[in-house]
Amino acid sequence: MHPVYRILNLLNFSLLPARCVLCQGVGLPELDLCGACFSAMPAQALPMPYAYGMVYAGFRYQSPIDELIQGFKFNEQLHFGRLAARLSLPALAQERPDALVPVPLHARRLRERGFNQSLELAEFWGSRFALPVLGHALQRHRATRVQSSLKAAERLPNVSGAFSVNGALPGHVALVDDVYTTGATCQAAAQALLNAGAKLVDVWCVARVV
Repeated sequence: MHPVYRILNLLNFSLLPARCVLCQGVGLPELDLCGACFSAMPAQALPMPYAYGMVYAGFRYQSPIDELIQGFKFNEQLHFGRLAARLSLPALAQERPDALVPVPLHARRLRERGFNQSLELAEFWGSRFALPVLGHALQRHRATRVQSSLKAAERLPNVSGAFSVNGALPGHVALVDDVYTTGATCQAAAQALLNAGAKLVDVWCVARVV
């Protein structure tokens, strides 16, 4: 990671400290673990640094923004999504990637839901910031279990290797999702983007849990 982004990550951590996925204590920068849990882990199980850089979120995931997101995502209230996206604009205005890449749904889940909430957000933000949206660049080629049904430690194994990239990528992209929870989905998706040629991947979302 570039030194400038490492410094920005540390500043971001001081304002929005991470939480340990094991004990829910305050986490270390670039890790989802606190110091005690990190020290207790065997060397071969130590987590790798994040594949993505900064996480830009409009809100903490709490009332009333959580109600907007749930209505948008699970009840097809698309106007809730547009409102949440519009309210998040100030938090995203500080960064200008070359393009936006929405986190994809697997084809089966897309048929069930009828729309991809991340694509809806990306198209709204792309139009407001005059940024291209690479709606088909990232593919979820393997069906995975619903992340919200899993424990934190189960989430990264669930999505690891689930994404592939279609086509060329610009150097700096922002990965778009509705909610940043443990970072597992973003980690797997960002790694696929970096492997395909992206130089820097940031994350844009409406709300973050940690």
